[in-house]
Amino acid sequence: MEAGRVRELHPCFGAKKNRGRIHLPVCPGCNLECRFCDRKINEEEQRPGVTARVITPEEAVGYVEKALQFCPEISVIGIAGPGDTLATDNALNTFRLLGQKFPRLLKCMSTNGLLLKDRAEEVIEVGIDTLTVTVNAVDPALEAKMISGLVYHGRRYEGEEAGRLIIGNQLAGIRKVAAAGVTVKVNTVLVNEINRFHIGEIAKAVKEAGASIYNIIPLIPQHDLRDCEEPSCIDLAIARKEAEKYIDVFRHCQRCRADAVGVPGKNNFSKEVYGGLPRVKDTFSHG
Repeated sequence: MEAGRVRELHPCFGAKKNRGRIHLPVCPGCNLECRFCDRKINEEEQRPGVTARVITPEEAVGYVEKALQFCPEISVIGIAGPGDTLATDNALNTFRLLGQKFPRLLKCMSTNGLLLKDRAEEVIEVGIDTLTVTVNAVDPALEAKMISGLVYHGRRYEGEEAGRLIIGNQLAGIRKVAAAGVTVKVNTVLVNEINRFHIGEIAKAVKEAGASIYNIIPLIPQHDLRDCEEPSCIDLAIARKEAEKYIDVFRHCQRCRADAVGVPGKNNFSKEVYGGLPRVKDTFSHG
């Protein structure tokens, strides 16, 4: 995907015009236990990891059609949860179903990157235009403070062993998809007590791997990190300045829900689009 077209059409990659997106909440499961992550099924909270419902890949076409009726400005089909997009086949199968039906819409996916090295060829084959990878550290000791553990090919890992595994897979996966022409954005959750003075190292490493834009998300204190402080505007500004030494920084993140629909910061039609579906039991986790 040509970088100029991505920046023209995608609100999370610098689009200046009124560009919208629909997030399809098709991914219920995860393989990573982030200490800041609190996945929920509800209609109230405005943050990542929250959705009112989980839908199937087969249902997605109808919801995209419905969303376009409410918001013709939609230029991006995104899948960002509520679980990880590569932990199951749901996200890739959804994009396979939608690719021919909506060729003008960008295909955007977010992942924790644990399986990105393993599944990079599938991501490329499906035609993902933009990929966001959440990289919270490139030092295994710091990553071990961000996660409780992970499950990789049926085995559970913890501590620095888990940190080394996911960092290696993230960077190797970014290299693969970026080399194939996928535009890569990296998200980092800023936790003052853990990675505040590590941002420059992350930005440098992901830029070298092939990422083209970087987004720093201030921690929402919750779950295991509920006693940490929420980074201030000054903390965020300093972290962004450090990152900008190495990579372009995105500054307008709205911390969207996994079922967001509409133009970020302007409108949200998620209740109109997804309303009326039966609720599912709140059993998933995600990182």
